[in-house]
Amino acid sequence: MRSLKMRLIIVAAAWIAGGVAVAGLLLSTAFRDFLVTQFYDQLHVNLDELERLVEIDSAGALKLKSSLSDPRYSAHLSGAYWEIQKGGKVLARSPSLEGPPLKIPAGAGENAQTHTYRIEGPTGGLMIAERLRWFGEDLVPTRIIIGTDQNALDREMQKFNYVLLWALGGFSLSLIAAAVLLLLYAMRPFAQLRRALAQVRTGDSSAIKGIFPEEVQPLIDDLNNLLASSGEQMVRARTQAGNIAHGLKSSLAILVDEGHRFKAKGDEDAAAVVLGEAKRMRRQIDYHIARARAAASRRNPQQATSLSDSADNVIAALERLHRDRQFTIQNLIPADVFVGCEAEDLEEILANIVDNACKFARKTIRLGVVKAGPRKLVGVAIEDDGPGLPAEAWDVVLDVGEQWGSSDGSGLGLAIVRDLTQLYGGSVHLDRSDLGGLKVILELPAHSTMNS
Repeated sequence: MRSLKMRLIIVAAAWIAGGVAVAGLLLSTAFRDFLVTQFYDQLHVNLDELERLVEIDSAGALKLKSSLSDPRYSAHLSGAYWEIQKGGKVLARSPSLEGPPLKIPAGAGENAQTHTYRIEGPTGGLMIAERLRWFGEDLVPTRIIIGTDQNALDREMQKFNYVLLWALGGFSLSLIAAAVLLLLYAMRPFAQLRRALAQVRTGDSSAIKGIFPEEVQPLIDDLNNLLASSGEQMVRARTQAGNIAHGLKSSLAILVDEGHRFKAKGDEDAAAVVLGEAKRMRRQIDYHIARARAAASRRNPQQATSLSDSADNVIAALERLHRDRQFTIQNLIPADVFVGCEAEDLEEILANIVDNACKFARKTIRLGVVKAGPRKLVGVAIEDDGPGLPAEAWDVVLDVGEQWGSSDGSGLGLAIVRDLTQLYGGSVHLDRSDLGGLKVILELPAHSTMNS
């Protein structure tokens, strides 16, 4: 389970349920002990009463002065019984009792102390209290026994456990609900942090803003420092890339000028070598400068570029560049599609592909959105109605410096496209267009708002 919130909720619920269950068990056990004590205390009271009511008449017979105050001892099989035994014989018993004599366990006390036992009675388990008494000069003791049915205790326990179950169940549910609300409240700063990061990604904010708890604020400060550092690194990388490009291109311009001077002097071989190497060096410089700039842009989290607007900018520039050509460039990309790329890099990617299509298209070039592989990628298709390329050329032309046929290009356009898209976590591949020419399919990272 990846959700920290669900982990905490499950652990809290399990801990509360376990704690309440243990508390319920302890309460039930304590109440049963209390109830048993109360039952035996009542038996002791009734036993004292029964003993006071016993008398011996002039003939030596045992009788009761009156009935016990508890009417249950007079109701048939009520669960409350008494019996008086002497020498193993029953002298008297309560009207509620029937069946064989009450059987005292072997080794029962043989003194005047009160003893308690659990035995079997006519209606099930019986809790009894008994003691011995010597009346007059009789040397044979009389055993006075009084008891109550254990079912009465069990019924009281069932009532208590029923109430306890509902009470503790409701209490545990309220605790779990409170824990869930507390965890949701405690996790709110992380949701706020996520929204703040989304604003940083969309470029609406340059830093994470908001009021956070003091436990989270150090993390926010570190993230803001990291964002600031990343922005500074990007600026430095672009500045260095521009400086390198300016320095090298100035030197190349001098070499190209020398090449043309050699050519003007009639030294065709030297001119061809200088101009060829200068062209190759310019091609490599353009390629690596583009990679360096894109790598710096990729580390910048503030990326949210309209795919349709970038396509419009590229189309407007290329229509002016190829105004002598009679073709139409159609932009069918919806306005609400955004990608996680720097606008400058996205326009360079599209420009390389569309410019290549402009060289070979007859009448139509079309840009549109197609279904991509993973959900976090946007598929963009640029296709034309030109002669296209055979399938065996599709992988070749994506390599640096590779061309197919007698093209006058540098062989870097599609290679730059491939490297830039890969730096952004995307991909590029070629296919045959429904228009008859080449279809270039880009997969670029979708902006986070498209996946929410």
